[in-house]
Amino acid sequence: MSITLDALPIEILEEILIVSDPIEVGMVSCCSRFFYNLVYNSSGNSSQHLWRALYLAQPFDDPTICVSQTGRPRIGEFDWKSELQAIIRARTVLCDVSICKPLERIQVLRTLLHMVCWVPPLRSYNDIIGNTSQNLLWVAAVTRGGIFLDSDKIGLSSDDPVLAEEEAQLRARLHTIIGITPADNKPPSRLAARAYIYNMRHYNWANEFGPFLPTSTEGNGTGRVNWVHIKHIHHSITMHMLELADDTAFEVVIYPLSFPFTQIIIPEGMDLDQEEDWAGVNGEWTVSFCFVDHSLLLRYNNISDPETGGLRVSLLADPIFQEMFRSMTVRLQVTNVKEDPNHPGRPRIYFLGAVEQSPDGSPTINGYVCMTDDDQIRWHFVSGEQGQAIWSSEGIQVGGLRSSYGVLGSWTTIFHDEDDPVGPFWLRKVPSRNPEPETAV
Repeated sequence: MSITLDALPIEILEEILIVSDPIEVGMVSCCSRFFYNLVYNSSGNSSQHLWRALYLAQPFDDPTICVSQTGRPRIGEFDWKSELQAIIRARTVLCDVSICKPLERIQVLRTLLHMVCWVPPLRSYNDIIGNTSQNLLWVAAVTRGGIFLDSDKIGLSSDDPVLAEEEAQLRARLHTIIGITPADNKPPSRLAARAYIYNMRHYNWANEFGPFLPTSTEGNGTGRVNWVHIKHIHHSITMHMLELADDTAFEVVIYPLSFPFTQIIIPEGMDLDQEEDWAGVNGEWTVSFCFVDHSLLLRYNNISDPETGGLRVSLLADPIFQEMFRSMTVRLQVTNVKEDPNHPGRPRIYFLGAVEQSPDGSPTINGYVCMTDDDQIRWHFVSGEQGQAIWSSEGIQVGGLRSSYGVLGSWTTIFHDEDDPVGPFWLRKVPSRNPEPETAV
């Protein structure tokens, strides 16, 4: 006597499906009306139970314990089926990028970003090793080698300029979170990063002289982030941190400006909504910055390419165009907070700071931290010497709130004159005296 598979108890069939790959579950649903109904149209809570169990069987974080990058818990029910289907479609596309339609690329990028932006919180800066988010590890694995991060590997973007810009911003944000790719370690990418960063046309009143998208509202401190600019800043800083030869073979590099360090940090027992210093400003920080000779900077910005009409990028490849890299330690302290009606529980934080190497230790930095219109964490501060403010800096906390990754941004002078120098910076809290390992795999 033969027994058909659909004659087995529903509970056993569900157990079989749960240990199967979601693609296989979809194939089973095509076998018959019975299996289609079992997978997609089960009555009561059975269908949700199946998709919940199938989701949790994957190498992902449990969404019920994840929080957003601003430290907020999820509101409403989690749609286990839709979320898992979107992730598996993204995985399928990354396995064969050629099957991805131009308009679908935005959805895939949104899916990947959603995964890396909703992760379990860490409890301290020293809690990264052994507690890295499964979502972060999974996304880093499926994008290894620059898959879907390097635009030259996926063909042309949409003909619609609005969609093309959205795709570029989403990809740049994901790229910044994951870290360096093999293509980033090649001369053309290094040149492109410098060409963008040191183009003075990218700093004006419309973007508040920082890595923000142009806005018609000036000076309110809540602009939207320009992730393309942030990605180039990340690249520039990275090239000074890592010593990788052009022919170094790797797929993923783990270092302080990569995905494990973007995980949000919420100390045990802390209620961020009740914490004045919700951004973790108080403490010791390392600020690193890049700059080039001012005369060479002006030369680059004032000599156009006769063929393209734009700036002559080839000038940046000249050996004399050297980018300097410096670091110093500063200690910051919160002085005041002011409620932000647009972001309850995340008031604007005002702070002062002093360079530890300063002879008298007098405050040489003052600024604030606030939320942007697109729910990113913005840092603004001015600094100088002997009580005189000279430099103005605008940055964005990359990853989750208080993440060990730190703040990437740009600096210029407080005067904002036409020929003022510009450059990138990286501000990172000092968790301990022991540096993190750098690993290429």
